[in-house]
Amino acid sequence: MKNILQDKVVIVTGASSGIGKACTEVFAEKKAKVVFCARRIERLKEIETSLNLKGYDVSAVQVDVTKEEECKHLIDFTLEKYGKIDILINNAGISMRALFKDVDLVVMKKLMDVNFWGTVFCTKFALMHILKNKGSVVGVTSIAGFHGLPGRSGYSASKFAMHGFLETLRIEHLKSGLHVLIAAPGFTESEIRKLALMANGEHQGNTPLNEHKLMSAKTVANSIFRGVIKRKRNIILSFEGKFSVLLQRIIPKSLDRIFYYYVAREPDSPFK
Repeated sequence: MKNILQDKVVIVTGASSGIGKACTEVFAEKKAKVVFCARRIERLKEIETSLNLKGYDVSAVQVDVTKEEECKHLIDFTLEKYGKIDILINNAGISMRALFKDVDLVVMKKLMDVNFWGTVFCTKFALMHILKNKGSVVGVTSIAGFHGLPGRSGYSASKFAMHGFLETLRIEHLKSGLHVLIAAPGFTESEIRKLALMANGEHQGNTPLNEHKLMSAKTVANSIFRGVIKRKRNIILSFEGKFSVLLQRIIPKSLDRIFYYYVAREPDSPFK
């Protein structure tokens, strides 16, 4: 499968670290042409240089996905450089850690702007071009998009919104050959918890989890690659995630309690 994506054009958002960076590397290794973006251009350029030196065809673009015009520029840049788009991986996202009663509404809005509207903007401008190739739209979401996660109301809301949007997109294009993949990783080693927003909008700056014991971003990226190749509908990438989705369907009240006590045991839990 090394060259299975030969000449395919892939866009990855939120690619300066974590899952987005790993997706850029994995899809480039499979010989795709990858345009990857984020706000931190210095990091993007480091990744671009490293992959170009290995002979991979990748291009970094500075993009803030909350800005509609920048998302359009991302698509226009890709079309100008490569002439087509086959796969869009909507990965850009941020998290939060605060109880809703305490959180500034600016935080809630920012979560929706990045996680939901960033997905909508990029998909809107890329969709007609992806349809020409019967390609794929991928949304990197979360188990928090299947069942509400306490202390992450804005995060869960944005991921639920992503799920509804992507599922509707899939149905609307049932007969046009569009592939829509919803990928829900479990807790993954990344910077998302360090950059998570607190009640006042400041970055958390640390993580309540042992990052080195979590699923690696490369594992997630490889699963997304396989999901695209096999044109899967949904992928849930951990036993805990699959178990949670099952419980949500059969005993949701019990899952409420499990999630409550899980978060309550975190260091500096918002419940304390």
